[in-house]
Amino acid sequence: MDLWGMTDTGKVRRQNQDVFKILYDEAQNVAVLVVCDGMGGARAGNVASSMAADTFMHQMGKYIENIGQQKDIAAKMVDAIVAANRNVYKKSIEHEQYAGMGTTLTAAISTPDGEVVVNVGDSRVYHVTSHAITQITRDHSVVEDMISRGDITRAEARRHPSKNLITRALGTSEEEQPDVFFLNLNEGEYILLCSDGLSNLVFDSEILFELQHENSVRACCEKLVEMALSRGAPDNVTAVIFRK
Repeated sequence: MDLWGMTDTGKVRRQNQDVFKILYDEAQNVAVLVVCDGMGGARAGNVASSMAADTFMHQMGKYIENIGQQKDIAAKMVDAIVAANRNVYKKSIEHEQYAGMGTTLTAAISTPDGEVVVNVGDSRVYHVTSHAITQITRDHSVVEDMISRGDITRAEARRHPSKNLITRALGTSEEEQPDVFFLNLNEGEYILLCSDGLSNLVFDSEILFELQHENSVRACCEKLVEMALSRGAPDNVTAVIFRK
């Protein structure tokens, strides 16, 4: 098991509203990874993403010693997201300067019995093997809905003016439920979590190539973020990579 994460403000934004957190319990051989991408103004977006990531990790940290099976893990992850949503929403309605703030949240847990992924928003999780890359999560976004209806192609979506508009986020409503996914990684396979600051600029094929040819997850994180920066990085950029 090997894991690393990094985040960068990018070339345009003045503040980094992306947050990532990693928790690894060596005794249980359990890794918890989370990425949040805040929205709602220079200050509020940062508050939303930090609160959501902190709440999620605090909740999951309590369950590490008795992690359970995949279905049990999924239920705990959903509970943690409900708690994160409640905390962000409460702060947004109680303090005027935080009104309307929200955040994406995507998270993955790896255990000896398998992996569970949850997400709200358009931050992504990919599963990467030695020969293929698969996007596990489905973006909760305007352009993803347009793709599903056949209105635009995926290539057109990358250039669409509404590509940054999301349809679901934590903290924007009193209740929010995540999508949940189950998978089983083989030894040597990867999970990548990233914000849209990376996925909007770096193609899936490029991610696959880097993970196929780079032995260090740290070096691969650095390379992927650098690729986004070299292409202008109008948004914050975050990547977290886990190798089983």
